[in-house]
Amino acid sequence: MNIKTSLQRPVYLVDGLRTPQLKARGVPGAFRASDLAVTAGRSLLLGQPFKPDDLDEVIFGCVSSGPDEANIARVIALRLACGDKVPAWSVQRNCASGMQAVDSAAKDIALGRANLVLAGGTEAMSHHPVLLNLKMVTWLAGFKRARSLPKKLQQLGRLRRHHLVPVIALLRGLTDPIAGLSMGQTTEELASRFNISREEMDAFAVTSHQRLAAARDLLRNEIVPLFSEAGLIEDDDGLRLDSSIDNLAKLKPVFDRKYGRVTAGNSAQVTDGASCLLLASEEALEKHGLTPSAEILDISWAGLDPRQMGLGPVYAIAQLLKRHRLDTDAIDWWEINEAFAGQVIACLRAIQDPAFCRDELDTDTPFRAIPSERLNPDGGGISLGHPVGTSGARITMHLARVLEREQGDLGIASLCIGGGQGGALLMRRVAP
Repeated sequence: MNIKTSLQRPVYLVDGLRTPQLKARGVPGAFRASDLAVTAGRSLLLGQPFKPDDLDEVIFGCVSSGPDEANIARVIALRLACGDKVPAWSVQRNCASGMQAVDSAAKDIALGRANLVLAGGTEAMSHHPVLLNLKMVTWLAGFKRARSLPKKLQQLGRLRRHHLVPVIALLRGLTDPIAGLSMGQTTEELASRFNISREEMDAFAVTSHQRLAAARDLLRNEIVPLFSEAGLIEDDDGLRLDSSIDNLAKLKPVFDRKYGRVTAGNSAQVTDGASCLLLASEEALEKHGLTPSAEILDISWAGLDPRQMGLGPVYAIAQLLKRHRLDTDAIDWWEINEAFAGQVIACLRAIQDPAFCRDELDTDTPFRAIPSERLNPDGGGISLGHPVGTSGARITMHLARVLEREQGDLGIASLCIGGGQGGALLMRRVAP
């Protein structure tokens, strides 16, 4: 299909690799966010005909880097031997941070500011910090101001149990401060709005695991193994081979314990992982003899009510489709990040709902249904996990691989974003 890019200069996706995605298991994992990105990035760059310092810039998304990883993209670039002169910068757009890195790289290439960019996302959610609460911080400040031993003892006497209650950064980060709802609670709202049953959510989750199980050998082409004290890690470790409707039915709701439908089983897993992509201009392709796999045609961002944040993909996808005068049937393959089963199902219903399209998307005609067999063919966040800074880069990279494998033409990668946003990327396979 002859779809023109909305960018000033063509932007190509040359290649991409990622680490296995590792389920957080209650303790800090073996790898920091920068470790994961360096592992994937090193393997990606070793396979290229140019040197790391030939890159024009390095851009990475990350929601919560560690205290020793300030401007984590710069840490990654230096550890990858890109040299002092290659600039690097980090971006944060919650769940879409990895896609924002790709967008930022694409803009710089399109504007002629860069020709060759390493972009990606990384997250070690198992390392998200446990913080002191404000009362404890205030108490510590008072203790520091106390100069004499009697005053220090007096301040120690003021220490109470409530000072020691920790702030779990991960849980706070997954709660919207404006709406006052966790991401799971926003999915409960969507389940009620679109009449999505618990059984439908669980069935979607089972399918995600089944598709990942069937695709494990294929996915090893995009995965760089990790080495830890436990040994070699070659696969995403959140896969539940025993996942079934009966097993998932035994789980209790997490976010609305009395009436809820969202459980740990039909939600994305808390995960560590990194994905790296190499983006290039036509000039860079010619200079280095690179063969692209896809062309990035357009990227769209949309805002919406934070209470309905899971519908973000619908708004962003609709912008792309309308801008290029397409309907959903023009898209061969789809990747919509599985933050929650109910959230993806709500998107699938909303995009073909006449009232929603009229009132929310400003279009008189609803879009055609997105075929389930064309969506997330190799599993998604429910089975693979959702390292929040990584997923936008992962689904972009994987979509290009699916288009190549299935000989598709157009694909869209999209995801919802905490805080009430949506992002979507339109790409076209480049035939050899």
